[in-house]
Amino acid sequence: MQERNNTWGGLDWPTILIYSILVLMGWLNIYAAVYSDDHNSIFDFTQRYGMQIIWIIFAFALALVTLLIDRRVYFVFAYFFYGLGIFLLIAALLFGRVVNGAHSWLQIGPVGIQPAEFAKIATILALAKLISVYNFKILQPSSILKYSLIILLPALIIVLQNDTGSAMVFGALILLLYREGLPNWFMIFLVFMVVLFILVIISSNTIILISIFCVTIGLFLFYGNKHKEAVVYAIISIIIGLALYFGAKYIGFKISSTYIILLAMAVGLPFALTFAFLKRIRLIYYLSIFLVITIGFTLAVDYGYHKVLPIHQQKRINDLLGIEADPQGWGYNVNQSKIAIGSGGFLGKGFLGGTQTKFNFVPEQSTDFIFCTVGEEWGFIGSAAVLTLFVILLLRLIMLAERQREAFARIYGYGVVSIIFFHVAVNVGMTIGLFPVIGIPLPFFSYGGSSLWAFTILLFIFIKLDSSR
Repeated sequence: MQERNNTWGGLDWPTILIYSILVLMGWLNIYAAVYSDDHNSIFDFTQRYGMQIIWIIFAFALALVTLLIDRRVYFVFAYFFYGLGIFLLIAALLFGRVVNGAHSWLQIGPVGIQPAEFAKIATILALAKLISVYNFKILQPSSILKYSLIILLPALIIVLQNDTGSAMVFGALILLLYREGLPNWFMIFLVFMVVLFILVIISSNTIILISIFCVTIGLFLFYGNKHKEAVVYAIISIIIGLALYFGAKYIGFKISSTYIILLAMAVGLPFALTFAFLKRIRLIYYLSIFLVITIGFTLAVDYGYHKVLPIHQQKRINDLLGIEADPQGWGYNVNQSKIAIGSGGFLGKGFLGGTQTKFNFVPEQSTDFIFCTVGEEWGFIGSAAVLTLFVILLLRLIMLAERQREAFARIYGYGVVSIIFFHVAVNVGMTIGLFPVIGIPLPFFSYGGSSLWAFTILLFIFIKLDSSR
């Protein structure tokens, strides 16, 4: 009884208040997005805004249950929840129904559940339990293997469900790992890989591979004490490349310039590694690993983008990067979204005054593109207010995470921050054309029970852990 009283007294009410305001604002904007004169009652349960009331009531009930559960349950059964999450993902893949091309929904009576939303919670719990173990070293090879497997396994299953957007969310957990000890150079390397990803799409492999080779040589010249090894390696690789190019041209054999560059570097690389072994120059080992990883990443992205990624997602990325424009085709959603937000101006058109959303110009206006309604009806002021609330919530959660006495609670808190931040940044970004459309909801705003329930449980587990610190 004493612990329960302490729990209620220790609840972080400002966070709960922000959550409640966001949920209420989401409900009102769903009503505005699908409003019609034929169904003008906000309590019309045949419409999405009426159904959202039911989802909200259940969300509040789930929040209460989450707070009543003993905090130790979340630690003790973390791996069990993770296993259950994986099981549900596989069940959705094998037996679920298809929604918008994704085989990711389980039908439980009249209610459809998307296990991917709840798998995020289970993954954070498992990560928090793993990393909070005493003397855990985040850069130890066995540790890297463990937390990489925990993150990648659900993401891979979700990719197989054809729900790439939800799978990408798990990448946000890199922020959690960074807080728990990933070095700065790793984050710099990650940014480099993102830039490389974009360059692979907008440029040719030949230019990319030559640039990677030059960057590797340049890094050695900059950081290395002995420059001749890099020069010799570069000369050998260039000579081999030129010999292959002119030799193939002379005998009339057609060979891709990409293969010529790869062969040249592959032949020259053993020389560099042998010299590094004899002279004990560790920098060459590191740069050789960098070279292999970046080249492998380049080839994998090129193949995955053109051969694996669905054509509609390719078109969306191409439209975002300016490679091709199709405002009436693949770029229609984003184009209409930007028109809706821009038409709101500074003060907006007023509640229920939006025309772009009323006449269904914006697809998915109550789910993925709910922020359009905010921008059109409440203008810049309303959009800024919503984003400010999210920023306050994230800063509040970071503050709560930092004051935790237990590593498990702190790590879980940063997991919550990572997931919410990614959803908000990408969802808002895709509605204004800064990110490709990947179909992820805006937390507490977008229509749907699975999303609202999952974010509610995700948040209130942390509120429970904080109240019992």
